[in-house]
Amino acid sequence: MFKDIIVGVTPTGIDDYAVKAAAEFAHKFESNLYLVHVAGMAQGWGSIETLEPSGETARLKEKLVSVYGEMLKDIPESQIMVVPGIPHNELLRLARKKNTDLVVMGPHTKEYEEARSKMWGMAGSTLERVSQKARCPIMVVHKEVDCKEPLFSNILVATDFSEQAECAVSYGGQMARQYKANLKIIHVLENGGSADEAMEKLEKEYGPRLKGIDNCSFDTCSGKAPMEILRMSQEYNSDLIIMAHHSKEKDPEKAFLGSTVTQVALNAPCPTMSVNRHFDLRCGLMYDQSGEVVEATVAT
Repeated sequence: MFKDIIVGVTPTGIDDYAVKAAAEFAHKFESNLYLVHVAGMAQGWGSIETLEPSGETARLKEKLVSVYGEMLKDIPESQIMVVPGIPHNELLRLARKKNTDLVVMGPHTKEYEEARSKMWGMAGSTLERVSQKARCPIMVVHKEVDCKEPLFSNILVATDFSEQAECAVSYGGQMARQYKANLKIIHVLENGGSADEAMEKLEKEYGPRLKGIDNCSFDTCSGKAPMEILRMSQEYNSDLIIMAHHSKEKDPEKAFLGSTVTQVALNAPCPTMSVNRHFDLRCGLMYDQSGEVVEATVAT
């Protein structure tokens, strides 16, 4: 399903869970896997263009091999790459070049771990900016992932009925069909409103396009969105949460990762996938809005 995977890493080892998950996915799907560290920020702006000739990139690559090499030993189509530049720019550039269909990221910085208790949900700028402009889903992994069979059994999608949220629901439907997984679509009423009306809207908006998914359900709750989504993900025993990337911003090129997505992604009990556009899986079956198969796709 995921044929070209990028995982952004640092030499600190803080991204172990993200690398392990990406490696498991790559092994399962026989994917191309690229571990990428973008060097330059720690060395200072004036040093970026001198990193390559100075040999610093080679030294950093050796360190990454020592930290992550063991995880990649069973993945023949894997590469560890160190490139100079600005992290989010280079990750996005490589994702476009490789036609990547998944980018996996962890919290990335030690500062994040230290600040988390004081600023719950804080995210680094690289994560924000990659999620802002990526042309593929971004999966945030900060805890160990149980790569079982099937890979996903309980998928939770949070929606606020925005245009961006439709992308998340659509992708969740594709994932549920691919894995024959249970799918729950939820809406959190943050500012009051009728739960009955919200439930009716969920069924009207999404019911037809999710036709054919045997175990699809809808639910609503009231409260703060991040807290309620996290609570429901635990109650539902979800192994994947899908949310729209900053769903209230219609233009994904201008949006930053919304605070709700940030707080959920970096505190969830399972991976969180940020979706900012309509995507089609690169293998499996494609469906129209009525749930009928329209064509089979072949992994490339």
